[in-house]
Amino acid sequence: MRIVVVSAGLSVPSSTRLLGDRLASAAVAASGADPADVRVIELRDLAVEIAHTFTNGFPGPALSEAFDAVSGADGLIVVTPVFSASYSGLFKSFFDALSVSDPEALTGTPVLIAATGGTARHSLVLDHALRPLFSYLKAVVVPTGVYAASEDWGAEGLNARIGRAAAELAALTGVTPAATDAVPRQIPKKDSFQDVTPFAERLAALRPGG
Repeated sequence: MRIVVVSAGLSVPSSTRLLGDRLASAAVAASGADPADVRVIELRDLAVEIAHTFTNGFPGPALSEAFDAVSGADGLIVVTPVFSASYSGLFKSFFDALSVSDPEALTGTPVLIAATGGTARHSLVLDHALRPLFSYLKAVVVPTGVYAASEDWGAEGLNARIGRAAAELAALTGVTPAATDAVPRQIPKKDSFQDVTPFAERLAALRPGG
């Protein structure tokens, strides 16, 4: 199984890259593929060539190699930091350049979308920005997206989301029979909204002589 991670993180170390690495490891574990080929593309290293592509119309050698890796992937993991409530400009430019080079590059490719940000308030970027972008590029977007805010690192919920999304990606690549087979079964917690308040009885008790 060939997994390609596209990371738009700018800092070193990068929480965006860290999330991409954890998703890739979980996808390999969920698939049971041995060996698995995991390639990480750091967009900050390709920024100059991406810019030149828009001015001269031709991708440089490193960018061309990255395009080949993405178009040949069995599964794609894309991770971007959130800038102005959306994906970063570098992230968008890479996929714009890819679609110009080969409009069908992502057709039918399973894609796991993920993002990082400083606050949980930006989590809607997954469904409002990333999912429409890759649907437009004719990719098959994994149902579960993963957003990691600063407070999510080390929290139990992030691990569960990573595991579920990675299992779904592995299933869409055809390596596993179903995503649910690789997701640990958990006993659902009791939902307080399931408790029905007997209002009629309580109102009757408030009546005089009730």
